[in-house]
Amino acid sequence: MKEPFGGLILNVAFRLLVPFTIVYAIYVLCLGEYSPGGGFQAGAVLSVGVLLSRLILGENAKFNVLGKTSVVLAGVGTFIYAFTGWLTLFGGAKFFLDYNYMPIHMEPQHEMHALGIFLIEIGVAICVMMTIINLLDAIVKRGADNGDVE
Repeated sequence: MKEPFGGLILNVAFRLLVPFTIVYAIYVLCLGEYSPGGGFQAGAVLSVGVLLSRLILGENAKFNVLGKTSVVLAGVGTFIYAFTGWLTLFGGAKFFLDYNYMPIHMEPQHEMHALGIFLIEIGVAICVMMTIINLLDAIVKRGADNGDVE
């Protein structure tokens, strides 16, 4: 995936397809509490957008995530998930992710619950997106090394 792949038709299809996949992923993320979908599905679709850009445009794609950056961002997604749970514990909850005890007080009460769910889904989406990119990077690197394990 270091070399650009394809010609005019793939470039045109890419420029039409990838923005729709990213917008759809954000739609799935934002409405995940009320409809099927959520953080996992949004992260998978976002990773497809990044990997398509890398496949068609090569390593010089505009929104490409490589190497240690993707590992760090996967950790950031996990941290957002855990930090949301810790916020509820610091707010006085007796168990992890009791959204009624978020330190951000909103009226009505279900708004705090929606904010907590949204923070969780953002963390899951980032973690899933970067994990899929890491896995496929490892597969491509191992294929380039003729299957040798370092």
